Amino acid sequence: MRAIRSIVCCCSNGLGSSMIMEMNLKRALAAIGRSDITVRHIPLSEANSFTDELYVVGLDIAPQMKDFKRVVVIKDMISTDEFKDKLNRALASTENRFRIE
Repeated sequence: MRAIRSIVCCCSNGLGSSMIMEMNLKRALAAIGRSDITVRHIPLSEANSFTDELYVVGLDIAPQMKDFKRVVVIKDMISTDEFKDKLNRALASTENRFRIE
């Protein structure tokens, strides 16, 4: 499995919740000492299920991400602890396909 080097935060329009998730995800990455991973946010319409990128999404669009290889579903977008926990599990995964909810 390829190591995760890029994380994409995704929401319906790519403007609100994905930007909040991106900021919190960057804080979580800094807290766990990972500066080698890039983070960006996009609208759902730009998401590509054929990439090896890790997608981080909220509960609202999680059902639409069923065909994506690597997905982390965030329930509380302001919980740094949830971001760190799920991020650590995703980065430790050796599976080609996983979903962390």
